[in-house]
Amino acid sequence: MTEKAMFGAGCFWGVEAEFRKVEGVVEVASGYSGGHTENPTYGDVCSSATGHAEVVEVEYDPSKVSYEELLEVFWTHHDPTQLNRQGPDVGTQYRSVIFFYTPEQEDAARASKEKAQSRFKNPIVTEIKPASEFYRAEEYHQRYFEKNRLARFFSF
Repeated sequence: MTEKAMFGAGCFWGVEAEFRKVEGVVEVASGYSGGHTENPTYGDVCSSATGHAEVVEVEYDPSKVSYEELLEVFWTHHDPTQLNRQGPDVGTQYRSVIFFYTPEQEDAARASKEKAQSRFKNPIVTEIKPASEFYRAEEYHQRYFEKNRLARFFSF
């Protein structure tokens, strides 16, 4: 039996690629969540009018990888102290956010955030919120680095 986790950590291309490397992760999809517009497009989300963040939905086997281990991947692969940006990408769609599906995930996320703070000089601004509808991004965003090998060398 698998479970789901959802994270926003800037542009979803790099985040998706990192979670795909984790043993026990069954599938990762890039998409949008946390906003108010149904079935948004990439253009809609980039307008900052939808309220959505770029996120990845991670399906994982908890007998092979724990939610806490996924949280560690999340903290390690972006700067959670930057508000509404990651590197050159700026806007609310690039915010740092953990969307939880269960009370156990919420507790783990909050404990993990507190623990992670010791690694950063600036305060962590990551939001921790209940999961809302996940809208899968357009197909060209899925497995982006696999499809566009040179892109990973120019990504921040």
